[in-house]
Amino acid sequence: MKKRIVRYLKHIFLTFLFLALSAISLGLYHGASLHYGDHPSRMNLDKDGPYVFYENDSTLSVNYLRGNKNDGFYTATKEYSIAHTIPGSCYFPLEDTSFDFTIYPQFETPKTIYNDGNPIVAISDIESGFKTFRDFLIQQQVIDTNLNWTFGKGHLVLVGDFVDRGFSTTQVLWFVYKLEQEAKKYGGLVHFIIGNHELKNMQAKFGAASQKYLAVSAILDKQQNDLYSQESFLGKWLSSKNAIEKINGHIFVHGGIHPEVATLGMSLEAINDISRKHYYKAYFPQVQKTSAQLITSTRKGISWYRGYFKADLSQAQIDAQLETFNAKSVVVGHTLQSKVKTFFNGKIIGIDVHHPKDYNKSWPNSQSEGLLIENDVMYRLLHDGTKKEL
Repeated sequence: MKKRIVRYLKHIFLTFLFLALSAISLGLYHGASLHYGDHPSRMNLDKDGPYVFYENDSTLSVNYLRGNKNDGFYTATKEYSIAHTIPGSCYFPLEDTSFDFTIYPQFETPKTIYNDGNPIVAISDIESGFKTFRDFLIQQQVIDTNLNWTFGKGHLVLVGDFVDRGFSTTQVLWFVYKLEQEAKKYGGLVHFIIGNHELKNMQAKFGAASQKYLAVSAILDKQQNDLYSQESFLGKWLSSKNAIEKINGHIFVHGGIHPEVATLGMSLEAINDISRKHYYKAYFPQVQKTSAQLITSTRKGISWYRGYFKADLSQAQIDAQLETFNAKSVVVGHTLQSKVKTFFNGKIIGIDVHHPKDYNKSWPNSQSEGLLIENDVMYRLLHDGTKKEL
């Protein structure tokens, strides 16, 4: 009787062990990880900023947070005329460092299509990881250690979701803004493609945002949705960006292009125009189905679609889609991959990988990756600066 009970318990233990190992393996395959070791400076709000708002048609207020929980917080504010450039500085508490930049109150909507043959480096889904993003660009020689642009006339393409799930959203956004200015000096370009998490922040959906930014808005005496509204500089800047672009024949879009979107008969410029008009309009299915409903849908829309990796698409459908837009390939983020890799005979490239976080460690250790397109040859860029042809 005793041996039978032991065998029964052993059988149960082995069954649970098998199920646990299977669950862990499945999770690792889909990019799951365990994070640990949260750094205490992640919620350091002293010197955080700048948070810039339009006070009226002619004035901007530039705000930096000061103080601590024990002594209390306050806002250091200075007003500037939009007729002048404005000095800015962004502090990174993890390393006790900062970077400087210049704020230009006026900016334009970028083009949708570029053709110049210059090299392209693309990365996506940084998710508020300033250090990770910065270090990757240094290793790829896009910038030097002083954050100066070294990529010449190259294109740096940021394929969405650079916000949320971390504690360095403000640092990341101002860093992207600084990179734009740096690149222009040398004839280069930074392309910030809007992802679904940028949309969430513009539409006041903060479920994936750090609680840090609820505290920030409270200190500023504002609501959290004010941080990226049309009255904020960063919000207005984000809303000027495109949701899809074609660079040297390669389409860059955060989610992807659903076959129904491809058959609308619209140009990429028209798709961008509709997308921008809906950045601040939260999507919800409606009885009346329109082109705008499809393009902005959270299931089939260009910033949300996952069908390249989950739907039963044929090579013929992908080829037809590329022919419609006279494109060589579609590069997407949004859907997590184990590494940068190609699908559908190299026509679809998934570049969303599990990047390291600024303020905690994870198991298994994750490493950043990106994509290089040079002379129409594609390379997988590794975190240490090496590259492997795809």
